[in-house]
Amino acid sequence: MSEETKYSKLFAEVKNKFSNHNVTMELNEITLELTSNELIASCETLKNDPVFKFDELIDLCGVDYSLFGKNEWETEASTCNGFSRGVNSDESNQPPVENFAVVYHLLSLTKNQRIRLKVFLKESDLIIKSVVGIWACADWFEREAFDLFGILFEGHEDLRRILTDYGFIGHPFRKDFPLTGHVEMRYDKDKQRVVYEPVNIEPRTLVPKVIRHNNQHQVDED
Repeated sequence: MSEETKYSKLFAEVKNKFSNHNVTMELNEITLELTSNELIASCETLKNDPVFKFDELIDLCGVDYSLFGKNEWETEASTCNGFSRGVNSDESNQPPVENFAVVYHLLSLTKNQRIRLKVFLKESDLIIKSVVGIWACADWFEREAFDLFGILFEGHEDLRRILTDYGFIGHPFRKDFPLTGHVEMRYDKDKQRVVYEPVNIEPRTLVPKVIRHNNQHQVDED
């Protein structure tokens, strides 16, 4: 059976089982959108139903869509004065009402098939149930999503930072996190320990561009 035929069959089976949900397929990649309340029951179905047998969770990540479709520069249209800035963005390309998402990638070792689950969340309610009870490997994945995006996983028994330091402020993969961060860390010889201080960035003096004449092909008149 070809890959296209296999995933077309899986797509039909998912559409039939989850008929009230948005299911899409592009390039043999199937995406099933769920609500947070339906996540656990749907995951258990996808894992235990012999039609699917998605027994492995191979990835879990957070996504911040808050700036999706927004840009300052329109590079597809230009004038003699350069590219336009501050153009009106396409209304059809605006971020969803729920501007955060948790994405799950599942693998069926039995059937050699994959599926993507996507659950949208509101920024004011970044709480979703943990799937550690279904796939134990979700433990560190959920800790990473909490650390980088601030998403809380209800039922996770050890939800603490995993990549950033315990004294870290904020969640660095969110679009509202400043590029410079909030604090900087250094070793203090007097205190003989690592200390945290507010970020201090000294302004850089811009060096003017010097245009030099190219005289390498100039012939001496001697």
